[in-house]
Amino acid sequence: MNKPVTKSNYLTQLKNEDWIATFMGAILVLLVIFIPSLGKVKYQFPEGYPLWFAKVPFEFTKFIVVFGLSAIGLKILGVKMKWFPVSFIVIYGLSFLAQYISTIGFVKSTGFEAVFFSVAIGLIIRNFFGLPKWLEPAVRSEFFIKAGLVILGTSILFGEIMKAGSYGMIQAVIVVLAVWYFSFWLSKKMGVDKEMGVLLSSAVSICGVSAAIATSGAIKGDSKKLSFVVSLVLVVAVPMMYIMPYLANLMGLSQEVAGAWLGGTIDTTGAVVAAGKFLGDVAESQSVIIKSSQNVLLGVAAFAISIYWSFKGTNRDIKPTPSILWERFPKFVLGFILASMVFSFLMEPATVKSLSGASKAMRETLFSVAFIAIGLETDFRKVFGKENSKYTWTFLIAQLFNVIFTLIIAFLLFGKYEFSFGF
Repeated sequence: MNKPVTKSNYLTQLKNEDWIATFMGAILVLLVIFIPSLGKVKYQFPEGYPLWFAKVPFEFTKFIVVFGLSAIGLKILGVKMKWFPVSFIVIYGLSFLAQYISTIGFVKSTGFEAVFFSVAIGLIIRNFFGLPKWLEPAVRSEFFIKAGLVILGTSILFGEIMKAGSYGMIQAVIVVLAVWYFSFWLSKKMGVDKEMGVLLSSAVSICGVSAAIATSGAIKGDSKKLSFVVSLVLVVAVPMMYIMPYLANLMGLSQEVAGAWLGGTIDTTGAVVAAGKFLGDVAESQSVIIKSSQNVLLGVAAFAISIYWSFKGTNRDIKPTPSILWERFPKFVLGFILASMVFSFLMEPATVKSLSGASKAMRETLFSVAFIAIGLETDFRKVFGKENSKYTWTFLIAQLFNVIFTLIIAFLLFGKYEFSFGF
């Protein structure tokens, strides 16, 4: 018998990362609209003060706002907050260190941006020194990325979403179906058990960590298997984040095609954003739109998988209901689209342009913190153990198929080319 929907039940449903991150992003968007001075990077000081000093009030205000909202959001999610202030300050400081390194003369000439150093710093700490308990509370890359993506909607106007979104959804459907079935077929050939096969297939074909978590929830999966898949996704996503932009430049891909390729293959939203940044604003926007198109399919996929598992899986006591579709739907996508619609249709172009500095500052802050967290979350040792080699090779082969297949689809949908038969 279904429980009646009460106010208490409704509020409980809102206490998840998707909703809280979306609310955080929405609040930051409202602050940008109603307090545009948040985006004023330089304040007037008497002559004689160093230039960097003029930025201090802005950076301090930005830190307080992001820190406060993050603390409230994570507290609601049940995160132990004893060490959160110290954890957040350290991660925030590391993100500034990465930005400083990227501005050093000879480093800047290499083309490496702060994104590279943010992830690298996190990886070095995690894999050489380990992740201390006191640093864990603020290591929440998906949380910060989701909030940042809501704000990113303010800079991707709705016309761009509609222009690329329809093709993006076509790409998402084709790629997700083809890659999922190939991965599941490959899992059987590699002798992977059915539960792990479903988890790996969803992670590699849909949207990485979120897909693995949603799939595990839909089939009541083993938490240890889920933990391994999440680690595998993060480890593989990190090198892809650097290699794929390099290959895109090497092949001379347009930013539209490259963005579609990155968004369709890299399995974490944070790594997609980071990779897009290496190529430019168009590629970043395109990659996020394509990744969002795949994210939209997450709820549908989880619902379909739960139905399949109830008949073919090992846990046949699951009773799939339509509510699973809504429960698994990534709520930050709604925030992203709503922010885009507000800035596209309810505001004058001049106003949108004047607010771009504030929205970009808030977005970049959240992304910088998230990129440090991505490195801190990635433990190479969990992935390359001999006992897990079968799973790792299955994932890598499936990902290679994904990279090649998605490149073909992205070129067909977003490439600008002409046919010349020479008759």
